[in-house]
Parts: sequence; structure tokens; C-alpha cells
Amino acid sequence: MKLRDFGKLALAGTMAFSLAACSSDGGSSDGGSGSGSADGEVSVFYYTYGDTYISSVRSNLDSDLKEAGINFVDYDANNSQTTQTEQVQTAISKGSKCLVVNLVDTASQDAAKNIIDQAEAADIPVIFFNRSVDEEVISAYDKAAFVGTDYEQAGIMQGDMIGDYLVENFDKVDLNGDGEISYVMFKGQEGNAEADARTKYGVENADAKLDEAGKKPLKFYDSNNSNKFLLDKDGAWSAAQGTDLMQTVLSQYNPANKNMVELVIANNDDMALGAISALENEGYNKSDSEITIPVFGVDATDAAVAKINEGAMTGTIKQDAEGMAGALCTMVQNMMEGKDKFDGLDSENVIGTWRINIPYSTYTGE
Repeated sequence: MKLRDFGKLALAGTMAFSLAACSSDGGSSDGGSGSGSADGEVSVFYYTYGDTYISSVRSNLDSDLKEAGINFVDYDANNSQTTQTEQVQTAISKGSKCLVVNLVDTASQDAAKNIIDQAEAADIPVIFFNRSVDEEVISAYDKAAFVGTDYEQAGIMQGDMIGDYLVENFDKVDLNGDGEISYVMFKGQEGNAEADARTKYGVENADAKLDEAGKKPLKFYDSNNSNKFLLDKDGAWSAAQGTDLMQTVLSQYNPANKNMVELVIANNDDMALGAISALENEGYNKSDSEITIPVFGVDATDAAVAKINEGAMTGTIKQDAEGMAGALCTMVQNMMEGKDKFDGLDSENVIGTWRINIPYSTYTGE
């Protein structure tokens, strides 16, 4: 793999420390879909099982908790904050001893505050992960923490990766020869901090690289779209929406009039893969295609890595599901045992007393 760590972040160190801490106890687990009833269990709440990256975190976390002998139950909110809030209430009433929450609604802090208030009233720890919660919300309760990423870095690294690729391959990517690269941006969810940052820096940093090389900045394919992105209307960052949106874009193609999309930027791999599906349906991005349109994503899911290795996708930013799960498991153990919440984790990735970031890296092929 062509993996490149960002700055001083130590991916291997984070994984090694967290996984080692989480395999110390052994034992069995009562993991399930939310129907368990064992007193003292850890309750893990996912915004949806349908998100590919989140499913990978879930698989790794289930395995880590089982290996650590921690009793747990998983809950699927199916992208409904109302459902998730009710699930939290149910888990607390059953005697849950720790809440691990992948929040549904990140457009405001109300849902997170509500969950923290419930956890504090029950005097149990609560660990949020992946979907952003503000520092002031987490810091208001000493038994709360957040496991995430320096989410701006995903967009920054993606933008740098795109810019480097375009500078090196400009003439090949500029299909209509007009001296500009026209692009489409797929944004997963409005009001989501990660989506906002990736949308911003994925383009800005690519433009900076192009400017350094004396090239024109990227041009959004639709001059009538002032947002300069297409939105997953369901906020699910889904492959299905990526396919539908890309099919609409392709229906507007008119190469004779130089109306073309020459670059696809997606805020996650599922939308990127959906876009590739639409491209392949139109004869692009196949092994025997004359034209392959560069597609970039975020997450480095197994399916995206396979498409990159096939040559149908160009690059992605690895969001480390294994490292995130390992850190969560370690923090669950620490907080339930009354230890420092970040004990045993890489201190370079800890921010203050409220969060730890899991490092990103780039992936562009074997």
C-alpha cells in the first residue's frame, strides 16, 4: 500500500496501544441488536448499520469488546435521532454502565447535550465517536469523551492528493482541452462538520497545487449551482445517491460543446463508488474504456481499495476503523475502571482532556 502518515500522527502506535489494552481480559460477550438484557452491559449506538465505514468500526469494536470480555449490546438508529434517543433511554433504564454513541444529528448540539444529561443523571460514562460533538458539550461532563479525527485534515489531504495528481496528469484529465478541469463534488450531509471541511479543502488545496503549477483553478461543472456541490438528500452518504447524482450529471454531458465532468470528488467512498457505478454504466472507468475519469473518496473501504487497485478509482483517504475501534475499547475499559480515559493511548493524538484523534493516511494503490 502507498500509505502516507500526516504530520506527527502515529497510526501504528495508536492501533498497537489501543488493541493491546483491549485484549487483556478475554472472555465472552452478549453482543446483539439491542435486545439484550444483561445488567452492567456497555451500550453501543450506531447512527446506521448501512454506512460502510461505520459497519467496519462496528465489526472491529464488536471483536475487541468480545476479546476484552466486555458485555455489550449494539443499537441501530437507522439514521433517526428520535430512535437513537429512545434507545439511549432504554439502555440506561436496563442498567447500562457505559454509553458509546455514534450520533445521528450533528446539525446542532441538542441531541448530544440530551444524551450527556441522561448519562450524567445516571452517573455513567459516555463516549461519542466519529460524528462531531463540540468541546464545550463534552467538557461539561467529566465522564464524557470523544474519539474522532482532525476532520479538516481529511479534506486537506484529499485536496493535496488531487492537486498533485492533476499537476502530474493535467493534459490527460483535461478531456476537452479547454485548459480547465471541470469537477463535481458529492457532499454527504448538510450541517455535518466533516462534510463541510472535506467540501472546502478538497477543492481549495487542489486549487493551491494547480496555482503553484501555473494552472487554472478547478471549475464546478454546473455554473448555475452556487453551492458547488451535490447533496445526498437523505444525509446518508450512500452509494445509491452517488449513482443517482452521477447519472444526472452524465445526462447533461455534451462533449461537442465541451460540457464535461473531468473529475469526481466525493466526501466518502460509498458516494465515490456510486459515482463509479454510473460512470461504468456509460462506458467510462472500465479496464477497456478509452476514458477513465479520476474519482477520489475518503475512508479506504475494502471496496474502494479494490476499485483503486483495478484502476477504476484514483485515490482515497484512509480513515482507520480498526484504530478507532481499538481506542474506543480501551477508553471503555479505562472509564469503567475509574482510570484516566486516555490511559494507554498515544498521547500525541490526545487533545486536552476531552478527545483523541485517530490519524488519516492516503491510499492510491498497491
